[in-house]
Amino acid sequence: MTKFDKSKLPSRYVTEGPARAPHRSYYYAMGMTETEIHQPLVGVATCWNEAAPCNIALNRQAQAVKGGVKEAHGSPREFTTITVTDGIAMGHEGMRSSLASREAIADTVELTMRGHCYDALVGLAGCDKSLPGMMMAMVRLNVPSVFIYGGSILPGKAPEVNEIPEEFRNRDLTVQDMFEAVGWHQNDQMSDKALDMLERVACPSAGACGGQFTANTMACVSEAIGLALMNSSGMPAPYESRDQYAEASGRAVMTLLEKNIRARDVVTLQSLQNAARVVACTGGSTNAGLHLPAIAHEAGIDFFLEDVCEIFRDTPYFVDLKPGGQYVAKDLYDAGGIPVVMKELRKAGLIHEDCITASGRSIGEELDLIEREADGRVIYPIEKPITKTGGVVGLKGNLAPQGAIVKVAGIAPEHQVFTGPARVFECEEDAFEAVKARQYKEGEVIVIRNEGPAGGPGMREMLSTTAALSGQGMGKKVALITDGRFSGATRGFCVGHVGPEAAHGGPIALIQTGDVVTIDAIKGELSVDLSDEELAKRKENWAGPRETIYATGAIWKFAKLVGETYKGAVTHPGGKAERHVYMDL
Repeated sequence: MTKFDKSKLPSRYVTEGPARAPHRSYYYAMGMTETEIHQPLVGVATCWNEAAPCNIALNRQAQAVKGGVKEAHGSPREFTTITVTDGIAMGHEGMRSSLASREAIADTVELTMRGHCYDALVGLAGCDKSLPGMMMAMVRLNVPSVFIYGGSILPGKAPEVNEIPEEFRNRDLTVQDMFEAVGWHQNDQMSDKALDMLERVACPSAGACGGQFTANTMACVSEAIGLALMNSSGMPAPYESRDQYAEASGRAVMTLLEKNIRARDVVTLQSLQNAARVVACTGGSTNAGLHLPAIAHEAGIDFFLEDVCEIFRDTPYFVDLKPGGQYVAKDLYDAGGIPVVMKELRKAGLIHEDCITASGRSIGEELDLIEREADGRVIYPIEKPITKTGGVVGLKGNLAPQGAIVKVAGIAPEHQVFTGPARVFECEEDAFEAVKARQYKEGEVIVIRNEGPAGGPGMREMLSTTAALSGQGMGKKVALITDGRFSGATRGFCVGHVGPEAAHGGPIALIQTGDVVTIDAIKGELSVDLSDEELAKRKENWAGPRETIYATGAIWKFAKLVGETYKGAVTHPGGKAERHVYMDL
């Protein structure tokens, strides 16, 4: 009845033999035919919800995926999981749920797949944490898997009225502009009426934030790493022509199942390196330095922050995307998308071509099919890059022994070294209130601590604070460091992921207001002008981790389980500790 041998697939436990008659009765109850019951069962997982525009187009695309699975003689079983959307969670206690949601997504997809014995997985996601969470589940389960991004939002346009500052009228708008508009408003440079007009037009459609922020960065990763079909991530969410990629993904997963090509055949050390290249050359989000190690961890591969940053160091930055550049995701798609970007990387010998992809073809074979070339506007030729090194840089030093990360895309080299006295804040709220009240000075290094994965808890992003600084015109006049994270929409000289975090007694817990901090993105250093002896003395007198209000529940659980930032802030032992393979049980 099927060309697949069910005796070797997990779904045999719920569909085959007399003992499974009760199980089959449930499938008949849902309108499945005998043929459908005895075909492979394919999980179609979506993060659809009404939390934000990033997710609302996923349900439509899932139906197209199911059509593709059916066409290729599989039986799709749709299910949903959560999303916490950073744009909504930003700047308040809700952001503590964000990174924990990545783990919850991976966990719930794993549990659903295991509980119902599905044979393969197509995952659809549209938000900063749902993309890596879905890919982590694929690699953890090691089933034949295809990933699909829900697509980006269309850019907004400001009305041509005098109330709105000219700077906002002359560019495509994204949610980043709204966060920065708050800074303008606080600075009395924008009226209530202008802010009201902007918020109504900045985000005009379904889809994830339009710049090279975290969602689009991880969408680019999904193609570069091989889990998504080439060019599937580029088309904006409202385009119903996206559905052809969804349908093709449904058919592709059945081909992978037939050939027994599993997620870890796709996600290898070399494909992770390809993904890091694409993040660097597009000026992608620093959060990739958290999510790539986490995806690697699921496969039992050591690929830490330092390894990611090493690739960033020698990768040219040649794709001109917001927030450091001019263009949005739709413009990148119109210019040919990630396939053209990877084609440029290949010209410089910076891509591992033998890596297998979701199509069953290698990266090299896929790139051989691409006829378009760099347009010189959005995608520069690699021999004439915007800058010669990547848009994201790793840092180390006595203030960050385990490393830190900074996005330098769009920052001139002369602004990539900063020395100044620290102004220390114990949490983001304190820093935001001080910035709002202008209680800081030009030339200072703003330090926000106790915002790491365990100490926050939740490793919040700092977009509200950084956007306020930019809105006040101070983005280049101060620097900011934190053991928390920055939104992919952050611009300015902002260092995140400082490790060890304050809650673990890292040096960031020990510095005081007035200590002189140096950030050198050219040399890759982050240091404080204190001797080892002085730091040791302060460590002896350290009062211990700051108490939080989270003494129970999911965020408490996350804080107890989460590991070091440089390893991806993961919550379980990973692929190295496995004693079985789900597909082979």
